[in-house]
Amino acid sequence: MTDKVVVLVTASDLEECRKIARALVEKRLAACVNISAPVQSIYRWEGKVADEQEYIMMIKTSRRLFGELQSEIGHLHSYATPEIICLPIIEGATNYLHWLAESLQGEEIS
Repeated sequence: MTDKVVVLVTASDLEECRKIARALVEKRLAACVNISAPVQSIYRWEGKVADEQEYIMMIKTSRRLFGELQSEIGHLHSYATPEIICLPIIEGATNYLHWLAESLQGEEIS
């Protein structure tokens, strides 16, 4: 088990995703952010079923930085309640995990 994680975040448009992604990478809260093509999201919001187009960001970071990353997303995101879901990276290619660690602020390289 590693201390690295993938954080999933949805947003309504590509420009918002790019703004959030760039800020996270520039602040070294994320090593990499992938932005999906539009996806269709069907969900319950304020008592109604919504059917909207969104984009998904797949953010690679560490568990240690999750709180700061979550706070930064909260400041930049237009949604009142953005989806922010943290999933563990159980295993990965050693050289990729090494690159991920060295790309993040204050990470120890092992």
